[in-house]
Amino acid sequence: MESEFIFVTCQVGSESILKQNLAEAGLRLSFSRPGFLTFKLPRPYSLGEPFSLHDPFARSHGLCFGKIVAASDAEGAARVWDQLSDLRFNQLHVWPRDRVAASHRNFQPGLTDASRGFEQALLKMAPSGQLSGFARGNSGALARRHDHVLDCILVDPGEWWIGAHRVDRWVQRWPGGFWTPRNSAEMISRAYLKMSEALAWVCWPIKAGQRWVELGCAPGGASQALLGQGMRVVGIDPANVDAKILAHAHFQHIRKRSGDVRVRDFHEFQWLTADMNIAPDDTLEEVERIVSHRANRIRGLILTLKLNDWNLAKHVPAYLDRVRGWGYPRVRARQLSHNRQEICLAGLRPTQKSGRRKRPPRANGKGR
Repeated sequence: MESEFIFVTCQVGSESILKQNLAEAGLRLSFSRPGFLTFKLPRPYSLGEPFSLHDPFARSHGLCFGKIVAASDAEGAARVWDQLSDLRFNQLHVWPRDRVAASHRNFQPGLTDASRGFEQALLKMAPSGQLSGFARGNSGALARRHDHVLDCILVDPGEWWIGAHRVDRWVQRWPGGFWTPRNSAEMISRAYLKMSEALAWVCWPIKAGQRWVELGCAPGGASQALLGQGMRVVGIDPANVDAKILAHAHFQHIRKRSGDVRVRDFHEFQWLTADMNIAPDDTLEEVERIVSHRANRIRGLILTLKLNDWNLAKHVPAYLDRVRGWGYPRVRARQLSHNRQEICLAGLRPTQKSGRRKRPPRANGKGR
């Protein structure tokens, strides 16, 4: 089955950015609701063809096969299987579009009772063999690499849009691109969820016992997530940190602004994270001051960049280029499902071989 349309889901508020980015890529807007958009492709694609959308504000995407309108979950599920009778899938993902912005009255995007109810109706009525290898009752299960996934998005009550995607990237394993914590925790702050999701997204070779420095750590949510995975953390912030975090044996609080810490004092850290309530350029300037010092060997960065003005989104490619210029060739950005009006930028540099690190070339192209 081919389609010349794709669906894209996103955080409410990011739609205009996606419309502009995808228009520049040659895709034409077809249908939109807050948090859900469809675009016409330049040509039809099939599920077996590689198609990947690399946009930081696209939480999930796939080929779009149209919408189903029905008065009940059972009726809607029957219509889905009738329309897709010739297709076979390995996995099923069902989720709702975001109905309001992530910061509105503590709304948190994710799966709902309504989406789970429709998932169960689909599972109950699935024809034999149409969900090959799918573990029934495994709600919200992660797909595997190269799986063909049936996507069902609850756009409005009684209205579902259906599509499909092939898993080519890690985040495409998560239903709707939503990361969900495996274990419940008494969180210090929402930063716990942001850091936990960021670690799951980057899939870096991080090991327990490694040393992290966090710029802007108060009140301690991100540090809590790192400590929970066995890391050793130094948090830098003039504000107060929660007493539970201060009491942890592997946490140290430096009660200063990061700019007041000597740059050579960062030499012991392998990883750096920052979540400061300042403009993106200011965050990048402070991180650059640290990672560019010849004594420091920080391998990976996880940075939260605040987009207090949505117009800052057009500068995201420049932010990525700037980090690449520091010697981090593997750099990417994503608006995490636990982000608000911000994005997560991650950068990883290759492991250093033994010996002295080479100095970056001068502007005229010559070394020292």
